[in-house]
Amino acid sequence: MAHSPTETQYFESFDGTRIAWREVGEGRPVVLIHGYFSDAKTNWIRYGHATKIAAKGFRVIMPDLRAHGESGKPHGLEFYPADALTLDGHALVDHLGLTDYDLGGYSLGARTTSRMLATGATPRRVIFSGMGLAGLTETSRRAGHFRNILTNLGKHVQGTPEWLAEAFLKTTGGDPVALLGILETFADTPIEAVRAIEQPALVVCGAEDEDNGSAPDLAAVLPHGRYVATPGGHMSAVVKPELGQAIADFLAE
Repeated sequence: MAHSPTETQYFESFDGTRIAWREVGEGRPVVLIHGYFSDAKTNWIRYGHATKIAAKGFRVIMPDLRAHGESGKPHGLEFYPADALTLDGHALVDHLGLTDYDLGGYSLGARTTSRMLATGATPRRVIFSGMGLAGLTETSRRAGHFRNILTNLGKHVQGTPEWLAEAFLKTTGGDPVALLGILETFADTPIEAVRAIEQPALVVCGAEDEDNGSAPDLAAVLPHGRYVATPGGHMSAVVKPELGQAIADFLAE
């Protein structure tokens, strides 16, 4: 088994935007999508989550969302139609020829997972991480929060959630113009579509994380949902080993 991530690989998505991805491990494919302002390396690789999952016999496939990481960061709203990230996710699955796979994500990655499911994706198992019910069904609140951050850089009060998010953005070298475009891609997943997700679903979230609404409520709505609390809040849960372990254990059942 490959213990280190592959070199970054690329493909052209539905509109020609170059999308990057990395892999680690061999076995059953699982596609894991990172959160907003982040990238695959920060979300899944740096803190050992991908290695834990790969050790259970999985091929962990980790794309960088458009406008993030090593993927294209085009400017211009024509590159950010509604559900663009969803279309990128489907394009990656098609590019890799995946037919029997698992799918999940953290925060924006979980939202993208829900949209992929609502538009025809058929994974075996699903992971919603760093996500609550309102984060899927009412995306405008989070979009407004991040629009305020990106349009007022350098003005946020130290210690506030906005200031912390801007500090994180600096560590990942994010492009504010491209990231503003991402907000235009947000699309609500109707509650009826969430209730229609028949796959076994893990809702794993920091015990102090309510940034995207209630994770227990999301688990309760899913027909086969299970809630697992891990240490931390929305920003800190990613650095804790319990996150990767919970995902690895769920997938290996």
